Amino acid sequence: MSTKPANVRTRILLAAKELFSTQGIRATGVDTIVKSANINKMSLYKHFSSKEALIVAYLQNSDSEFWSWFVEQIEVNARTPKDKLIAIFDVHAGWLVSPDFQGCPLIKASVEFPDQSHPVHQVSAAFYRKFRSYMTDLAGQAGAQFPERLAGQLCVLFQGAIVSEQLQRNSVAGNYAKLAAEILIAINIE
Repeated sequence: MSTKPANVRTRILLAAKELFSTQGIRATGVDTIVKSANINKMSLYKHFSSKEALIVAYLQNSDSEFWSWFVEQIEVNARTPKDKLIAIFDVHAGWLVSPDFQGCPLIKASVEFPDQSHPVHQVSAAFYRKFRSYMTDLAGQAGAQFPERLAGQLCVLFQGAIVSEQLQRNSVAGNYAKLAAEILIAINIE
């Protein structure tokens, strides 16, 4: 009885997710992924043309999963655009203190692949452009005079808190980011 290709692809992505998040992307070899997924190399290359293609797929999955979860949490917890901007930091702070938090895979990937023209870096940058655009839209709907500027400031807080928490667990960076965000939002939105 053979395993369905979709299941093999899923197993590969799950193995890559675990290994990339705990060992790093560059430090994790294809042989380690193959062994962890309990497949052979031919199966991996049937689904992904290269390790780079696997990394890109892993990051796209991370983007999609996180985005769906994150936006849903914001929508459930806030109604107005201003409240949604604040809710971003409530959800963010909760994520940072969760036992599952291992940092942001997209930030980690951009550090490992700093060349901005590299496909891995581009996937990471695209996520944060989308995130900033989301915050810009909310800031505009909430009445900010300079929504792009406010969104940029909030993105810096968001990303900085992630890195702070990656560097030192239980740093309460999420709480500090929320306090700063509330001040920025109050100054920029009547």
